[in-house]
Amino acid sequence: MTSEWNCTSFGKVCSHSAFGPRFSGDEYAVDGNVACLRTMDIDSHGRIDYDAMPLAKLDLARLKSHILQPRDLVITRTGAYLGKVGLFEQFRLPVLAGAFSIRFRINESAADPIFLKYFFNGKQGQEGMHSIATGSAQPNLNIPRLHSLTIPCPPLPAQRAIASVLSSLDDKIDLLHRQNKTLEAMAETLFRQWFVEEAKDDWEVTTFAMHIDAYRGLSYKGSGLAEVGMGVPMHNLNSVFEGGGYKEAGIKYYSGDFKERHIVRAGDVIVTNTEQGHEFRLIGFPAIVPHSFGDTGIFSQHIYRVVPKEKTYLTSEFLYYLMMVPEVREQITSATNGSTVNMLAIDGLQRPTFRLPPNSKVTAFQKIAKDCRRKAELNHGSIRTLEKLRDNLLPKLMSGEVRVQYE
Repeated sequence: MTSEWNCTSFGKVCSHSAFGPRFSGDEYAVDGNVACLRTMDIDSHGRIDYDAMPLAKLDLARLKSHILQPRDLVITRTGAYLGKVGLFEQFRLPVLAGAFSIRFRINESAADPIFLKYFFNGKQGQEGMHSIATGSAQPNLNIPRLHSLTIPCPPLPAQRAIASVLSSLDDKIDLLHRQNKTLEAMAETLFRQWFVEEAKDDWEVTTFAMHIDAYRGLSYKGSGLAEVGMGVPMHNLNSVFEGGGYKEAGIKYYSGDFKERHIVRAGDVIVTNTEQGHEFRLIGFPAIVPHSFGDTGIFSQHIYRVVPKEKTYLTSEFLYYLMMVPEVREQITSATNGSTVNMLAIDGLQRPTFRLPPNSKVTAFQKIAKDCRRKAELNHGSIRTLEKLRDNLLPKLMSGEVRVQYE
């Protein structure tokens, strides 16, 4: 490691390190007494999704030594999630990190846990962890190898100052994410109130087939995939979150051949039609294509493009929220089939029934929902700018190339 700071080994700043306990999904319970921090609940920037953690009923007396304490570092140690590093803060219940994670308690007279979180989630820290992983089919990290990693060790006041700069950027990013969640919740709540709870018995019962056209995406070749920005943006199965909504991190770029029917436009609804297994976490969920990748792109065969028919007054925003209504989702998922890979055929997407509200009510909702989406996309733009600034600053702060004032 080349650095203007002094260096040390990670093990020298740890006061305690331990693998998480083993527990199974069979122990998950809505009224559980403990929250389970899974590898998937930590993102690539070290943010922990506390709301996503499942609850379980476990013997806490037996697991007392494994309960996370504020400012513990949790490092995911195996498989596709290897090397994600979260800093536990607090939760309303005791929290355990599972057996696929390692908990590190930091000696805070030697190092700042927030500083270490940023180091390990940066390029240098990530490369270091992946370089020491063992196993070919399933790479793994262990405690001795992680303890051996070299880390920068500036004076503690400098560590805290660096952590403060990076944390302030993440705080702004988190605020924008929360604003977007609020905007989404507002539109979803309004839709349910107007079109589900206040639906009238005299509203006509109709089918999706009367109001939408659905199109199959491009069956592409892997050889046509291109580097970021070197081809046409291709929206794909990974462009939709489990539970619905657009996932910008899932975009791919494609430089191969495609036809006009494979073009998708910003504002269009896309719907997933494939899922491994039968848990219905992804299949049949919709997303609205954002403007962040330009006005046009293409879409893969694992999603459908859904467009309102010319004769209907229903809009993309209305259709998006309609597909999220549990009563409609049940109809969509009941039309899926397949043994290992679950599939949703176009006619299965067109069959669901719903009550058709009056044009005036749809128009009023469209104005509100579209404004919420516009504000959310502006927030996403700000998030990308702040993330780029943070990611550019991080290695320079860690190396000492850029200094911050500290006492």
